[in-house]
Amino acid sequence: MILVLVETDPQGATLTSREALTFARGLASRSGGAPVHAVVVGPLEPEVQEGLVAHLAEQGVAELHHAQDDRLSSYAAAAWAAAVVDAVSALSAGLVVASGTPRGSEILAHVAVRTDAVMAANVVTVDEVEPLTVSRQVMGGAVLEEMRLDGALGVLSIAGHACDPEPADQPTEVTVSAYTPSLADADLRARVVRTEPVEADDTAALSEARVVVGAGRGAGGPDGFGDLLELTDLLGGSLGVSRVVTNLGWRPHHEQVGQTGTRISPDLYIPCGISGAVQHWAGCQSAKTILAINTDADAPMVTKADYAVIGDLHEIVPAINAELRKRLA
Repeated sequence: MILVLVETDPQGATLTSREALTFARGLASRSGGAPVHAVVVGPLEPEVQEGLVAHLAEQGVAELHHAQDDRLSSYAAAAWAAAVVDAVSALSAGLVVASGTPRGSEILAHVAVRTDAVMAANVVTVDEVEPLTVSRQVMGGAVLEEMRLDGALGVLSIAGHACDPEPADQPTEVTVSAYTPSLADADLRARVVRTEPVEADDTAALSEARVVVGAGRGAGGPDGFGDLLELTDLLGGSLGVSRVVTNLGWRPHHEQVGQTGTRISPDLYIPCGISGAVQHWAGCQSAKTILAINTDADAPMVTKADYAVIGDLHEIVPAINAELRKRLA
């Protein structure tokens, strides 16, 4: 049996969790039709649970296991991992899967340690089922490493956008089972104690954006994003930035695209003033179309892009915005 840790958003299961479910279902079909179950941790608003169950039914999930405890209302990696381990033990799961988000990867690392299991992170394909052999991204996605998982339990985090979320041939009627996990006080020592509202121009949800406008050092400074944000708004997309931009404090870290940021897979990515180092390329290489804007015709991002405009983004982007405003009027 395969157990998938699912993360949620206001619509139900997140895009990357639905990708992980599709990945798990494909592996299950190659393993003799093993059932796929899901586990979710913490409280769920009624509308979120409704959307989640609909997503799980579409993905062919047999049962949802909901870990409930008042102490799980705030994220705590060790506590959430303890809840997953309890589900693994109760179900005698042979494989635990989650999307390779920061939260999914952190929880699975705890799960692997607690169960003495082998963990493969950033998996993109399953090469063999017996023994379980996978290919995973290393060195920022520049290299694929083959890894074999021995033992009674395998733990996999799936690289973002390793597959597209596809519905099962036949939807299922999902059974929801609540359980109370065994938590120790030590599991709650490190936990989220406060969250803050996003700023007015915050453009989060990069992983699900269909259009992403990228900004690098070429923006010139913290006041150089006005035209880029306008382009983002005109295209109904999200703003993503390079690591140097966040290191300089020009934009918040959650907007970072790359190996240490968010991996994106939009229909269109427009990197502006981004050279395209391997760490950034690791986060955007799944984009279906890339249109680069850069003053350097030999920049790695330009040479890898589908289309490129050579010039200063502060001249090109305002011209694009003016044309878009004209056409949208």
